[in-house]
Amino acid sequence: MKTKRRELFGVGLAGAAAAMTGMPAVAQNFPSKPVRWIVPFAPAGNYDVTSRIVAEAMSRRLGQTVLVDNRPGAGGVVGLDAAVAAPADGYTVVMASFSVLGIAPYMAGKSSMVPLFAPISILTTVPTLIVTRADSRFPDMKAALAEAKAKPGTVSIGHSGNGTINHVADLQLQASENVKFNIIPYRGSGPGLADLMAGQIDLYTDQLTTSLPLIRAGKIRPLLILGPNRITQLPDVPSLKDLGIKPFDGSTTAGVLARAETPAAALDVLNAAVVAALNDDDVKRKLVDLGAEVRPTSRADFAAHLKEMEAVVAELVKSGLLKPE
Repeated sequence: MKTKRRELFGVGLAGAAAAMTGMPAVAQNFPSKPVRWIVPFAPAGNYDVTSRIVAEAMSRRLGQTVLVDNRPGAGGVVGLDAAVAAPADGYTVVMASFSVLGIAPYMAGKSSMVPLFAPISILTTVPTLIVTRADSRFPDMKAALAEAKAKPGTVSIGHSGNGTINHVADLQLQASENVKFNIIPYRGSGPGLADLMAGQIDLYTDQLTTSLPLIRAGKIRPLLILGPNRITQLPDVPSLKDLGIKPFDGSTTAGVLARAETPAAALDVLNAAVVAALNDDDVKRKLVDLGAEVRPTSRADFAAHLKEMEAVVAELVKSGLLKPE
């Protein structure tokens, strides 16, 4: 089992590192044709909306159209496979988070796909939080944790699917507080939030982008930000640090990547275009309105984030909390 875990999460970012150094330069006129931006999820979701906002601004910077191509399926793996199958020339990029690159393949019994890609830049981080229905018996998160500790398995908490960052955050909270939830996976936030509001489950772990409208409408209540700090959109909601819980980052951080063999010169051009797009005031406003934190980064910083996530998930696998389906 230890060998298997090393295969899945101990491979490091060798592919990404190779893409950053020693690769031949591309022609100085890159890009000379449209760039395809693969979204590994269906249209209208957060990934899709974010991609289209950034791709439009990138097009102006590059002088070439950046075409969004939705390739949903298998928790994002279908889209990643399409990106891997494309030439490593910088003309195909894909938006993904570590849950898509590393956890979804693991849950399906496959190896991490992180080494197959070269990070370009982080795009956004979306806070994750625990919510409950408006008339919940829990006045706050302390009460929910107290009951989960006193009566293991009786407090139900939903998330948007096994292997998602939401699922990982639930496992981290459970391990950190030495409690046991009845963790229930859903096929997306819509069904989960519907069951929450119908009283079928006690708690739900969700991204701010989907929960915020329901919070503002008074249909659900936020209990805890799954991160070390409070957020500006919900300044009165406590963070992990506020409750004395060992802080971890349960937010969803997504970025854009290309095949690992892509020449470094092309990756540099793409990074500059992404960073410029994210620094555009109109782009920032649109992404913040979605509930996201805008995070333009270097290629190295994105690679470091992925490495940190590998370590977090490897620990959950080692403890037996995260297992393939």
